[in-house]
Amino acid sequence: MSELRWDPLKQHWVIIATERGRRPRDFMVEHETTDAACCPFCYGLEGKTPPEIYAVRDTGVANSPGWKVRVIPNKYPALRIEGNLNSRGFGPYDVLNGIGAHEVIIETPDHDRDMAELSPAEITEVLRAWRARFLDLRRDTRFRYMVLFKNHGTKAGATLSHSHSQLIAVPLIPPVAATELRVCKEYFSAKERCLICDLIDFELKSGERIVREFANYVIMTPYAACFPFEVRLYPKRHAFDFALLPDAELAELAVALKDMLTRLRSVLRDPPYNFILHTAPPRHPRLGKPGYWSSIEYDYHWHIELVPRLTQIAGFEWGTGFHINPTSPEDAAAFLREAGA
Repeated sequence: MSELRWDPLKQHWVIIATERGRRPRDFMVEHETTDAACCPFCYGLEGKTPPEIYAVRDTGVANSPGWKVRVIPNKYPALRIEGNLNSRGFGPYDVLNGIGAHEVIIETPDHDRDMAELSPAEITEVLRAWRARFLDLRRDTRFRYMVLFKNHGTKAGATLSHSHSQLIAVPLIPPVAATELRVCKEYFSAKERCLICDLIDFELKSGERIVREFANYVIMTPYAACFPFEVRLYPKRHAFDFALLPDAELAELAVALKDMLTRLRSVLRDPPYNFILHTAPPRHPRLGKPGYWSSIEYDYHWHIELVPRLTQIAGFEWGTGFHINPTSPEDAAAFLREAGA
């Protein structure tokens, strides 16, 4: 029988349609790639991109070959860094100027290697780039939140197949983040415990949805997963801010992230996916709200959420806000556990 399940972090209901029982082979998709000859992210074509902001390199000078990881402004940014917010009303609406930052992290010089194929040491350099850009952008008091995400595959929104992630700084707290932050703060206020720590503790004791456990990280399928083979990666030790991780924890995170990506690649034959890093916002003072972020280091818990793009949102989902997941999180976890990582 199907079940309606509630996600206490996301604050939504999901229908787990177990009678549909879709297995990994039911989700195989065709892949599209871009030609390396016309890819601006490739080695030796640095002049085709805006000047780099950050790079990890063994040799060479800025905007030349010799790099391992390269960060550039997006050539077609969703938001621009120059200007003022100019918050204003427009009749019953609110308007802000499109101020923010939009950066691209090119994760490897090799056009034909995706993140799952990088070594843990190479992924660690990517994580260091993410951390460096978070720490730099949060110094701008116009920015209230940074969204780090990766689109893999055309069906997940990637316009270039060369492995890359993106970081967008926005001048307000997005609704998804606002919900998580509010729920975690209310839970801590009521119980003096972190909601996500409690979820992790329960899942580790249950074991049904655990994919892989490391010394400091755990990969699991969420109890109320919206999509088939949705997974989350959590630090087991309470930590509210990804940008404050020391190098040793970044290195172990790289191992865990590679494990998660490799398992999905094995089970679903390299599916398109989106992943998002959810972390604490910069704690800029808020006018008239001196206690706005007073408990965030205790109530919030950063994490990575990965969603394979295997199903489509249709009328029922749009009309109700419910999602129908045809593969139970327990079955998905079992398939992923059994995969050779």
